[in-house]
Amino acid sequence: MNSNLERIYNGIIKENPVLVLMLGMCPTLAVTSSAMNGLGMGLSTTIVLVFANLLVSAFRKVIPDGVRMPAYIVIVASLVTIVEFLMKAYTPSLTDSLGVYIPLIVVNCIILGRAESYASKSPVVPSIFDGVGMGLGFTIGLTMIGLIREILGAGQIFGVQVLSLEWFTPITIFVMAPGAFLVMAFLVAGMNVVREKMEKKGTPLAEPAGCVTGGCGGCSHECSCGEEESSVKKNEEGDSNL
Repeated sequence: MNSNLERIYNGIIKENPVLVLMLGMCPTLAVTSSAMNGLGMGLSTTIVLVFANLLVSAFRKVIPDGVRMPAYIVIVASLVTIVEFLMKAYTPSLTDSLGVYIPLIVVNCIILGRAESYASKSPVVPSIFDGVGMGLGFTIGLTMIGLIREILGAGQIFGVQVLSLEWFTPITIFVMAPGAFLVMAFLVAGMNVVREKMEKKGTPLAEPAGCVTGGCGGCSHECSCGEEESSVKKNEEGDSNL
């Protein structure tokens, strides 16, 4: 498979940020009361993620190591401001529905994690495709959760009534906060079944590395942190031998 297409495949399937890596749980659970909210949040995050990866990769040799994270936050905050202004201008109702979670894209661990673990170590084009893949995976996850919650909680799909209220009684808990946890639990359980089947085929999914484990990097791209720690340990052992 082409390496760029593989980045998209990984983002949607093997490293899906919502269902596999368990990243970005705050907006995932908070804004997915409807499919439109999930789609809007996912696409806005995708736009920021793609351009953030592009800029971080383009300036990766210029940004000093000591100010990497502040530089990433400045880049992401600028992009989020642009996206927020555009959404307020063209989709005001969606902007009102998403509320504070649009500005909070700045500190979304998916964006900062990909900037640090992939874009800062890779060329521009693969970084763009990585952003597209992770963004699409995030969008699909949010839209799927919102769709299930909207159908069960209101009998609607994207605001259109599809289940007649004459015979269908909406399960209102699904459009409330507990409903998000219930739907998420069933989807993750289903993904665990898929994980077992793919492991038997020799193509395992990535391990969870987000909110459930306390980490935010979560990707298959190998980072240099372990190498630095091992080199430090070797130096300490050498000093102790002396």
